[in-house]
Amino acid sequence: MNTRAIISLVLAVAAGALLPAQPANQDTSGLGMQKARAEGLVKKGKKAYYPANQWDLGDLPAYVPRQKVTGTIRLWGSNYIVDGNVGEYWEKAFQKYHPGVKFEYHMLTTRAAVPSLVFGVSDLGMGRKITTEELQLYQRYKGRDPLEIVIATGSYDVTGWQPAFGIVVHQDNPLTRITLEQLDGIFGAERLGGWVGTDWHPEFARGPEKNLRTWGQLGLTGEWANREIIPYGLNQRYHQAVEISDAILQGSDKWNEKLRIYANYVDTGKSAAESGMGFGALKRGLNDDLVKDRYGIAYVAAPVGKNLPKELKVLELARTAGGPYYAYTLENIRSRRYPLSDEIYAYCDNPMDPMVREYLRFIVSREGQEAVMRDGKYLPLTAEVCREMLKKLE
Repeated sequence: MNTRAIISLVLAVAAGALLPAQPANQDTSGLGMQKARAEGLVKKGKKAYYPANQWDLGDLPAYVPRQKVTGTIRLWGSNYIVDGNVGEYWEKAFQKYHPGVKFEYHMLTTRAAVPSLVFGVSDLGMGRKITTEELQLYQRYKGRDPLEIVIATGSYDVTGWQPAFGIVVHQDNPLTRITLEQLDGIFGAERLGGWVGTDWHPEFARGPEKNLRTWGQLGLTGEWANREIIPYGLNQRYHQAVEISDAILQGSDKWNEKLRIYANYVDTGKSAAESGMGFGALKRGLNDDLVKDRYGIAYVAAPVGKNLPKELKVLELARTAGGPYYAYTLENIRSRRYPLSDEIYAYCDNPMDPMVREYLRFIVSREGQEAVMRDGKYLPLTAEVCREMLKKLE
């Protein structure tokens, strides 16, 4: 290739002429995703997906104020708290006991929940589980850990509201149930250890002999015995992949080398509502490919109803081979018997402001969880979890 041809090639690449063409009905830009997501949340956030009296919460501890508090609580974090109704429900119900308390919301992303505490602009951060990077940031500035309080259980089938994860295979697959250890063998790889928060645990190490790469290693016979297991998952930059790593791979982030990874993009040929706030493209891409792959397996959020094609099925899960195994059902997720249920958290400084303590005590009370149930997207805590959280707030 002569000098002129090389220069032409470089200029063509720089101009994007040789990059793969993007389909006309796809917008893979980050800003495009944010716009579609915001539009889709407008209607979805105000809808209650479960009846307001779905559960009897009489066994949850009632809220009894310890002291009268006044002032302003500054909240940062997950937009889902205010895109839905639960933030407003909590505020109004709490003010019946403490009319002198006001609320200031900066709820755009859960990524701001912990950093806002670090830099002193919030009193309370809400959202998904703190990440290793966020915890390290807090530890370096504060020299301690933040107080972590579980404030709700993730959804059953409402995407965006921290739904539980299901393990999905083709309907033709003879397998009906699986354990977390087997999922580690399928989705994971050999490792030297794993993480819990910012703590490294060498005892989580395992060798390649525990890798599961064929269906026969799971006990399947006949045509399935020697067939390779094809794992499907989400982009490793998404928090869902981190949560699955923590739950299944001992926080190692050592994944199966054959993992097929999918990312969100906007289907501009459909409305925001039709494309699932912009996440429909991911579901269609992963689901469409899995439907065609009899030997595939995927972890999928909220794999029920319209989120799950009829050609696919969800496996029952157990923590250990001894069981018990639990199906992906609303009751099993709300009770937390299902191993891959998710949670919503609040983070605050410790020692905490008395006003923040009273507010958190209210949230994890019967009255606070009735507001969660009334909102109809997150699921209310069990009495056991409420009492556990109240002990942390003593």
